[in-house]
Amino acid sequence: MNSNLPTTIHHREEVMGTVVTLDLFDPAGLSTTVVAPYLANAIKVLHHADNIFSTWKPDSPLSRLRRGEVRLGEIPLEFDEVLNACRAAREISGGWFDPWSLPGGVDPTGYVKGWAAQRALDTLRASGAAGAMVNAAGDIASFGGPTGDQPFRVGIVKPDAPTNLACVIELSGTLATSGTYERGSHLLNPYTKVYRTEVASASVVGEDLGLADALATALAVGGEDVLERISRLTGYEAFTIGHDGARNWTANFPFAQVVTRP
Repeated sequence: MNSNLPTTIHHREEVMGTVVTLDLFDPAGLSTTVVAPYLANAIKVLHHADNIFSTWKPDSPLSRLRRGEVRLGEIPLEFDEVLNACRAAREISGGWFDPWSLPGGVDPTGYVKGWAAQRALDTLRASGAAGAMVNAAGDIASFGGPTGDQPFRVGIVKPDAPTNLACVIELSGTLATSGTYERGSHLLNPYTKVYRTEVASASVVGEDLGLADALATALAVGGEDVLERISRLTGYEAFTIGHDGARNWTANFPFAQVVTRP
């Protein structure tokens, strides 16, 4: 270990209507000069996603598409990738995740935040760090760990008391959590067209944060049906907290300690 080098580099970036944190870890020390270009590219990825997929920026390609001012062939190629992934997520979730059901036209932002964070993480892999984490308002993409030989440990908060933890998990990939306890009733049931969730908090871990983000949204509005679907999905696990506090999870959800069902 080089005592002259930091073992952690932390950065906060205001983007996509929230604050995204980017953290790199290495017990042997990290050169800020070496890491800087990788960090800059990760930040560029996040802003690029925001610029083209924002529903709040009136001149973004997504806003223009939703108003009917442009067609798919006239906007950035990333739209094909994202919308194809959204179609796959809609099928996997049994239609509970459906960006085409939202008011005002197609809105893939329930997938895009995780997708963008995953892409930002991918730019950090070549930095030489033993581990890295990109946290987009609770949707987390990671590789490695804080010391190189152990995974990250991440807490999931109680929806009725967000300053307290419901559980701690060992994270070896991605985590997405959805619910209404921070932003209010913003999740639309695509079948009833009512803003209502079946559970208070829905968390999904898996290989890709874009899909995990979409599935967490689906799980929040679809509840048990989506939990069962995720239980049959290779590489993904889920955990829910009901409006009554009841907890449920798939067989291999990565709790950091033994948890028993109430």
